[in-house]
Amino acid sequence: MSDLHKEVSELEGRSATAARLFDIRLIIGGLFTVYGVIVTVAGVLVSDADMKKAENVNINLWTGLAMLALGLFFLGWMKLRPVEIPPPAAATDGAGPEK
Repeated sequence: MSDLHKEVSELEGRSATAARLFDIRLIIGGLFTVYGVIVTVAGVLVSDADMKKAENVNINLWTGLAMLALGLFFLGWMKLRPVEIPPPAAATDGAGPEK
């Protein structure tokens, strides 16, 4: 019986890890952070000709910083409020809910 309990607890641990791994906040935050860094670097390395085309507004820099802030917000949110995995439902004998 202890082997069964060990296997069940191991599977519950894997399930919790998988739920945290596929949290949508991680995916959104990671993508916005990576793209934010790329666009911010493009905004910092802008040429004078490109600035003239954009009427002296460095849109890449401002958009990159906004994307970076949004990505870090999502990652911070995930860190501060992690996913709580509900405990498994108690097994009943099929007679209905216990009172």
